[in-house]
Amino acid sequence: MSEDSTVMDVLVRRADKLAKRRQFFRSAGGVGLGLIGGTILGACGGGSSNASAQSGPTDPEILNFALNLEYLEATFYAYATTGAGLSSSLMSGAGTPGTVIPGHAVTFTDPVVQAYANEIAKDELEHVTFLRTALGASAVAMPALDVGYQNPNGAFSKAAQAAGLVPAGTAFDPYLNDETFLLAAFIFEDVGVTAYKGAAPLITNKTYLEAAAGILAAEAYHAGLVRTVLYAKGIANPSLGLIASAGAISNARNALDNVGNDDQGIAGATSSISNIVPLDANGIAFSRNYGNVLNIVYLTNAAVTQGGFFPVGVNGTLHMSA
Repeated sequence: MSEDSTVMDVLVRRADKLAKRRQFFRSAGGVGLGLIGGTILGACGGGSSNASAQSGPTDPEILNFALNLEYLEATFYAYATTGAGLSSSLMSGAGTPGTVIPGHAVTFTDPVVQAYANEIAKDELEHVTFLRTALGASAVAMPALDVGYQNPNGAFSKAAQAAGLVPAGTAFDPYLNDETFLLAAFIFEDVGVTAYKGAAPLITNKTYLEAAAGILAAEAYHAGLVRTVLYAKGIANPSLGLIASAGAISNARNALDNVGNDDQGIAGATSSISNIVPLDANGIAFSRNYGNVLNIVYLTNAAVTQGGFFPVGVNGTLHMSA
């Protein structure tokens, strides 16, 4: 009894801490609550009330936002593993269909990394297919994506420059080798975990909620896998600088998402401790609202509707960064 009360008190305090961040979404085009705010509606006693349902985005809006992210991840992994993007049959839908600035196949030298890449590519493709099926006619089209590698002003290059992985004005090729692929994957996977984790309290349909929880688990497995391999390679060959590079990417995400230092690299407090699972002081994974997720994938800490990996923005009503 007392343990349950303590847990509930923690959740309520976390909800209160994020109350100010919800105000942005009440004034941003009438959308109301952000998709991925860490608000624990049940802890506030309003998880199933009509007022709560009306103040937040609908389940289709939430799933369509998630679908945009899955399009991005699936496209990146498809190019990395096959040299081609998604099938045209998976690109149609509501909104403005976009073109893709393409990548190329990675020449993997580590069979373990290649096997993991193939597995994640399959999973992300299935996420796209599942969400499109669940949404039916309301599924948004795949927006324009930048997963290219040649342009120094491209999304991956700008992200790498912001993290100090390459000098300003230099192109970064995430498909060059095992290590650049893993660092690029690290950009996406942690964001996906925080996105789905925060979305869960806002989904009202239990079937959709269960599905979102399942995708969250898959993204968490992916993130843990990528973080583990980066750490192991960094320990085995410190000259690669992978541990420091992952930390720099984490710092760059912190600088973009406007929610403080809630992102973490793969190194622990001492050299003998890893940080494969980034958690808060209560051992709980972090959440991001949809605007803060868009800050990262748009590569900006400003409130905009496009940029970075989505050159003309995501499709759907939840499209403005914070």
